[in-house]
Amino acid sequence: MAGINSGKIVTAGLLAGLVLNIGDFVINGVLMAAEFQAGMERLGLDPAAMETGAVAVSWITVDFLLGLLIVWTYAAMRPRFGPGPKTALLAAFPLFTAVTLVLFGFTMMGFFTTSVFVKSTIFSAVNVAIGAVAGAWLYKEN
Repeated sequence: MAGINSGKIVTAGLLAGLVLNIGDFVINGVLMAAEFQAGMERLGLDPAAMETGAVAVSWITVDFLLGLLIVWTYAAMRPRFGPGPKTALLAAFPLFTAVTLVLFGFTMMGFFTTSVFVKSTIFSAVNVAIGAVAGAWLYKEN
């Protein structure tokens, strides 16, 4: 049994992160832009502060780190579940679920409306699935 290929985790994780970033740009910047704008106004947040370079860099970094975590989890699960999309989705599921549970807590505190939470969760599930499959496609143990 081959070990985890650290170099491939980095390259495949970066690919997964790139896919996640593209998806998040479409989700947050296009599909849900109006909902997030309304949420900022409802909470009295300064939209200009939310669109700074530092905020963008932090979210870009989060997506790349999530991509790396998904591929690392995939690589760890691959010997037991076999290579392929099914294992990629299984690897992404606990990470996606953990983030979703935290966001559900923020929703219950009033930071997000229930409709924003539900819509963004559905969009994010698709995005994470595509990113996980892309990263798994590139990851090889040899």
